[in-house]
This record gives sequence, C-alpha cells and structure tokens, in this order.
Amino acid sequence: MTAEIVILNWNGRDHLRTFLPSVVAAAPAGVGVTVADNGSTDDSAEVLAREFPTVRVVRLGRNYGFAEGYNRALREVDAECFVLLNSDVETPAGWLEPLLEVLEREPDVAAVAPKLRSWRDRASFEYAGAAGGYLDLLGYPFCRGRILRCVERDEGQYDDERDVFWVSGAAFCCRAEVFRELGGFDASFFAHMEEIDLCWRMRIAGRRVRIVPRSTVYHLGGGTLKAQSPAKVYFNHRNNLAMLFKCAPAPQRLLTAVVRPPLDALAALSYLAQGRWRNFCAVGRAWWWFLRHHRELARARRRIQATRRAFAGTYVYRGSVVLRYLAGRRTFGRMM
Repeated sequence: MTAEIVILNWNGRDHLRTFLPSVVAAAPAGVGVTVADNGSTDDSAEVLAREFPTVRVVRLGRNYGFAEGYNRALREVDAECFVLLNSDVETPAGWLEPLLEVLEREPDVAAVAPKLRSWRDRASFEYAGAAGGYLDLLGYPFCRGRILRCVERDEGQYDDERDVFWVSGAAFCCRAEVFRELGGFDASFFAHMEEIDLCWRMRIAGRRVRIVPRSTVYHLGGGTLKAQSPAKVYFNHRNNLAMLFKCAPAPQRLLTAVVRPPLDALAALSYLAQGRWRNFCAVGRAWWWFLRHHRELARARRRIQATRRAFAGTYVYRGSVVLRYLAGRRTFGRMM
C-alpha cells in the first residue's frame, strides 16, 4: 500500500523546525513527506527549501483553513493512503507501520490513528484525541483518556486496539479512495471537528474507524487556535451543530434540537458571567450561521443519508457526558 505523509502548514516556521525532523526521520522507506503551505506570511517556505530539501512543498496561495486546505492539497497527492499530520506532532521511529498494517489487513477499515500523548507531559494523553473518540447522545465529543477538560495519565489502560467513533485529525491515516468518495472534509467547517464529521460519514457509509495504540505520537496542541479563544468557541459550536444536523439519525437529531439550544445558552451565559464578552458573542454567531445555512445543510444531509449502509450509532454514549462529568465521573473507565 502506497502512502504519503501530508502536513498542512500556516505560519508554522517554528513548529516545522521543531517537529518536522522527527517526521522525516521516522518515515518508512517509500513513504514521502509533503508540506502543504496554506498561504503562510512568515518564512516557512524559505525554511523548508533551505533546511528540508527532501520534503515536497505544495503551495496553496492563501489560507483555506484545515478542511479545504487539506482537500486542495490532497488533490496533488498520488497515494493509496493519506497520512495527515498536524505540524506540531512528533513521530517516533516505527509509528506508521502498525497503522498501514491494519489498513492492509482489514479492507473495511477506512481510517486509523495512533494513540496521542502530550508533547509537554509525555506520560499523559493529549486532549485532541487521546486513545480514540466517541460522542454522547447530545453530540459532545470525548475520548478514551479525556473527558471534557479532564485528561488522564497513560498507564496502558487503553492499549487495546478497537473500533471507535472518531479519531483525531492531528494524526489521521485514511484510505485515499474513501476520502475522495465521500468528498473529503466539509470545507465549510474551516477548522475543528472536520475529522469527526468525516469519520461519522465513513461509518454511515458502512466503513470502520479504528484506534491502534501500539503506535504512539506526541502532540503539542493549540498550534492554530488557543483553547477557549473566541474563534475556537465559534467553530466548535458551529461545526458541532452542522455535523449533528447532517449526520445524526432522526431521534438523536430531534433530541438535540430540543436540548442543545438551552445548553448552549447556558454556555454563553457562563462566558458572560466570566467577563468573556467575545466568547459569549461567539456562541450567538455560531447559532446565527447554523440558522442561515439551514438549506445548504439540509441538502448535505440528504446526500449523506443516501450513502447509508450501516447504523452509525454503535459508538454513541447513551447518556450525557456533561452530566457524568458534573457528577464527578471524569475518567473513561468502562463507559463504552
């Protein structure tokens, strides 16, 4: 199986210098490394040409965001498997081979990912994906190793290889054929949750998504948008609503239509109480975008549901991860 590692870069000169050497060193024989530059205004291009001459560079001209940036970059890649890496991921030797082995062995698996540990605290899971992701009934994502803001230490408790609902886009390995069949990432997402949306669409189409913990990488995190920045709050709320509308089965969609508005209103009011006016406004802007784009989302839902080959709710937690968290149950344990 041919594979290509593709890193999307936007003004990430320092990340490239810190993390790209490990990616190049750990790339198996025959696997190339491509950096797609998303319209950087720093000297990323010069650094790549001078310090990483073996790395292929695809110039995108402007910042298309994570979703459309990757869609455009991957049109220039000829491989059976796309290996997407954030620019702030360190890869040890031997990390990629187990992922490719699973794709070779199990043809109905569309996407696989390694276990994500924190680059700063290497004994802990990393927030963005830990050891594989799930959704609760209201659409809130969580992971084996991370429930909301509570991140666990990695003590081998989630080292079993298994199917999951979603895997992190920080280190995302997928079949190129399936990626193209499903239209890639939803370009309207720009950034955040596009990989969850794609994994959900893969599962609807009858494909599997799998975590492979015998492979581990180290992710810095927060390289593009800082945690709880207004932009991140906006994209997380907006894209989550869009994803649920497009992909959720009718009963789940009805439940979220009733319950999510008051919950999101509470979230907005909590920001206001903390004096974070821009975050308060971000939640409102997210809902305004969702309502304005209702027709486009309805058309997308019809297209997605027409591909349905399987029930995708197997890995949905039949409860509220928020209530579980507030009750003090803040580790994954045996909940799924």
